[in-house]
Amino acid sequence: MIAGKAFSSRLLVGTGKYKDMDETQRAIEASGAQIVTVAIRRTNIGQNKDEPNLLDVIPPEKYTILPNTAGCYTAEDAVRTCRLARELLDGHDLVKLEVLGDSKTLYPDVPATLQAAELLIKDGFKVMVYTSDDPIICKRLEDMGCVAVMPLAAPIGSGLGIQNKYNILTIVEQAKVPIIVDAGVGTASDAAIAMELGCDGVLMNTAIAEARDPVRMARAMRKAIEAGRDARLAGRMPRRRFASASSPVEGLPF
Repeated sequence: MIAGKAFSSRLLVGTGKYKDMDETQRAIEASGAQIVTVAIRRTNIGQNKDEPNLLDVIPPEKYTILPNTAGCYTAEDAVRTCRLARELLDGHDLVKLEVLGDSKTLYPDVPATLQAAELLIKDGFKVMVYTSDDPIICKRLEDMGCVAVMPLAAPIGSGLGIQNKYNILTIVEQAKVPIIVDAGVGTASDAAIAMELGCDGVLMNTAIAEARDPVRMARAMRKAIEAGRDARLAGRMPRRRFASASSPVEGLPF
């Protein structure tokens, strides 16, 4: 449940870095994702009339379009970008906020993120927010009114997987809104681990788009999200230092 709307897929995907529109469409379809995020500053969704429109391959009647503020380095730019998206998408108010700190790490500028989130929430936006894996900041963003909090697993596009499982676990345990890992996933096992930790979903782009076969990787990610969620609900066995026989011998007469 995000902002009062139910989704059956826990995989959210982006639209960047694919070789063409056809590959973008096929990979997104294979992922089974219902929420597709779009970088307003980098992607044409109608603002450039003479260029191909991404909405032709991800129609809003089929997908929930999630405009994002990728490429914004100030709170002011992020707020302006969200307002542009709302205008282009006929009043659409669900957005993904990210305010970056520098171009090398693409780590979030946390003070600017807090500032932008406050302004957007006051302006009526439903804010899903990209942030650091700091449990204190994540809780503060939730308390401000963000509808989902999206801590990074590792730097954007790095493919390093979850680097601090205990931070993510703490964030999940204290949250009352969806926690969606955003950034750093590299392969299917990373996505499964995020779900096993109790995350409500995973957002990814590069892990699919830069795979040798993006469509096949999108299918793999779909299955990994489902498997990780099932494993979380099933409850894993306890870890032990030593062996425990699958067939107990207690009580046998030899």
